[in-house]
Amino acid sequence: MKKNLIFLFLMVSIMSNANVKMPLIFADGMVLQRNKEIPVWGWADANEKVEIHFNKQIKTVQADKTGKWIIKLAPEKAGGPFELIITGTNKIIIKDVLVGEVWICSGQSNMEFQVFKTKNAEKEIADSNYPMIRHFGVAQDLNGKPKDDLKAGKWEISSKETVGNFTAVGYFFAKKLYAELKIPIGIINTSWGGTNVETWTSREAFQKSDDFKTMIAEVPTLNIDSISKLYAKSMKERVEKIQGTPVSTANEISFKESSFNDSSWGELNVPGLWENQSLDDLDGVVWMRKTINLSAEDIKNKAVLSLSKIDDEDITYVNGIEVGKNIQWDAKRVYEIPANILKEGTNTIAIRIVDNSGGGGIYGDVADLKLTLGTKIIPLDGKWKYKVIVVKTSLSPNSYPSLLYNAMVNPLVPYAIQGVLWYQGEANVWRANQYKKAFPLMITDWRTKFKQGDFPFYFVQLSTFNEQNGNSKVGSRWAELREAQAETLKLPNTGMAVTTDIGNAKDIHPTNKQDVGLRLAAIALNNVYGKKQIYSGPTYKAQKVEGDKIILTFDNIGSGLSTSDNSENVKGFEIAGADKVFHSAKAIIKNNTIIVSSENVKNPVAVHYGWADDDTEINLYNKEKFPASPFRTDNWEMITANEKYKVSK
Repeated sequence: MKKNLIFLFLMVSIMSNANVKMPLIFADGMVLQRNKEIPVWGWADANEKVEIHFNKQIKTVQADKTGKWIIKLAPEKAGGPFELIITGTNKIIIKDVLVGEVWICSGQSNMEFQVFKTKNAEKEIADSNYPMIRHFGVAQDLNGKPKDDLKAGKWEISSKETVGNFTAVGYFFAKKLYAELKIPIGIINTSWGGTNVETWTSREAFQKSDDFKTMIAEVPTLNIDSISKLYAKSMKERVEKIQGTPVSTANEISFKESSFNDSSWGELNVPGLWENQSLDDLDGVVWMRKTINLSAEDIKNKAVLSLSKIDDEDITYVNGIEVGKNIQWDAKRVYEIPANILKEGTNTIAIRIVDNSGGGGIYGDVADLKLTLGTKIIPLDGKWKYKVIVVKTSLSPNSYPSLLYNAMVNPLVPYAIQGVLWYQGEANVWRANQYKKAFPLMITDWRTKFKQGDFPFYFVQLSTFNEQNGNSKVGSRWAELREAQAETLKLPNTGMAVTTDIGNAKDIHPTNKQDVGLRLAAIALNNVYGKKQIYSGPTYKAQKVEGDKIILTFDNIGSGLSTSDNSENVKGFEIAGADKVFHSAKAIIKNNTIIVSSENVKNPVAVHYGWADDDTEINLYNKEKFPASPFRTDNWEMITANEKYKVSK
């Protein structure tokens, strides 16, 4: 009896090990790329024969000694639904398979941004019954080594019940493509908010790059548990060095009191995310304090405390008394202060902030950071004291390079795709100059890994956002990042959607994702699908100095240069002489050129257009209503020139 049980157990084990298994991307409702060879792959028992049936195709393949197998089906025309049948010891039937156009949608939070958050969301969700549009959501995951399969993910058919959680940019792109092509559209959403480009790039790409091979040589190849322990140790040591005191919760209860002495604490600029200041990519718990002086008259009035937004969670105290709390990272904090809490003289605002991932800290519009006392407003921006008391020991996507490539891209390779849509860059603004190397490296890396040639790679140029009041006088990291994105167009088969006119200077996540998707679709329809049309705004070509004026010429002018209000006066231009000091300039359109001048610059040498974090006011378009990309005509050193990607040690 005992021998029979052992034999039965062994047979069950052998059969279960021998079962054919498919990657999660191969599932009911999937979309396969038309007019290309279709890689199909999976796992089975070592040397097992596997048979694949699809439409009228039947192919067989033998698994290798590790159990891996891959085969390529012949190209198929758009259509379906079909069944994809994989047979080994067991049989897998994947149903409702369509053939059409497949695009990967990737990047950070503005690609992750869901349909239910967009402007007119209710209307968009009501008009979402498009069964030929399918969305695959890749579960967020990270790993120290390339993974064979995803953590989780599923295909969903566009409907009122599902579309709310689709990537909005990807969905509006797909909706436009479907309207024009009337064939199935599949979008694969692999994105994660607050992430830098380096985490989306493979280790092999860094090793082959002269710019990054020294950096990657110092990064150990470890499993995720080992990396987590190393990261926790290095992050704690780094934070303690920055703030000059131990990371500890000792005496935390006293931090809310106005009598507490915080003179030994460090300082941070507010509003401003930690990731863009000395704390960098810290996730954890931080106390922040601000002391203000009030008169006897001040405290007689109704008091309202406005703290803009706090990423992620806060408990806010005034003079030791809790006045409010919130756990929503993008919600404005407005707390009414009860009577008798404020006092004449010194008053202290103390906030316990928990940041779980990305960002961190008090951010948003400076106008929303204030104490209102009746009709009197006391601004609260500027330096705040801070102390880190907890450093999260878990990894973030930005802790080390390649973590998201390993877990959220490599498992998709070599799925047949038409191209990639990309919306990212905000997390790289502090080393914008190096992005000129890092971004093209990632694009080339993905093309190398997928082995499908120089497939289309279309990206979104950063929208307007007034993060640091950057401009031509003090420098603008956002402008420099936009320039790095524009220079990436030197790579073959790339395209860029300019979005300076559809952003929100006070919100890093503008809700108009419809026009973003439409502009990306315009590029694809022209370049990929033969729908010849204008798909770009004017791009700077050359300048010519004539006396006290500079004459600018442009490519991609369409049927002519124009402005948003059809006037000849163009906003957003600045001009400088050899002293490199820029002055606001008069700019007019003449014969499809721009003539720029200023009475303050008699011998001009360079022009800037839209060179600012917040470039809301610029208004140069072509007559097809595509905005011009911001630019500069000089090559003077920028403020991010020497900023490099570094890994915590």
